[in-house]
Amino acid sequence: MTVEKDAQMEGFTLGAPALVCRWRLAARTLPMENRLLRALSRRRANGAPVSPQLVAWAKQHIEWTLADGAAAHPDGVLMLIIDEEGRAAMTVGPYEPLAHPTTSLLAERACAAELEAARTGVAPETLWGVRGDALVWGRPADAAPSAIDTLVSDLARTVGMSVERDELLAHRALDGDARLDETFLASDEHGVVPSSTASGPRSARLAQGYARLLAAASAKRR
Repeated sequence: MTVEKDAQMEGFTLGAPALVCRWRLAARTLPMENRLLRALSRRRANGAPVSPQLVAWAKQHIEWTLADGAAAHPDGVLMLIIDEEGRAAMTVGPYEPLAHPTTSLLAERACAAELEAARTGVAPETLWGVRGDALVWGRPADAAPSAIDTLVSDLARTVGMSVERDELLAHRALDGDARLDETFLASDEHGVVPSSTASGPRSARLAQGYARLLAAASAKRR
């Protein structure tokens, strides 16, 4: 699915990407749609906030064209691209799960996402951990949450876990000094991904909560 069809027919071409969002689909639907659009409104492209008009455009095209546009990849990834001129397009591609999600790999991805957040305002992937009876979120206290971060926070409340923040968590994990009982990645594309080298019951429960969200979206399409 490529949105901006009218512009494309008139020779529209997208310039260099200033912002790329990758959102997981389930049965040709966007399970976290409202959370994702709220997070989009907190992002920046080319140093300027994403406009309410662009958020409304994205919502309209998700509602009008996603079901048909995702036919080839119903459980794929919806990509929203905004170029340096502020023009936007959407496309759907296949989903590929993370292979060998060790703590080191997850921490590296979270560090890369922090660099993206410095430009765009929101990190699409963050490292989380379990320490005792609390969750530790690897973002600064004033950082805007991504869609999946808000979901993890809500899931934590349902199981009675508090949430603390440690903006250096991903870097500590890379150094082997995070002192966590469990580690997982929270990703708008991959959901909740427990570490293969530091997993446990709490992260598994959160991953199951995300899986239930995908399953519920799929069930609605049947």
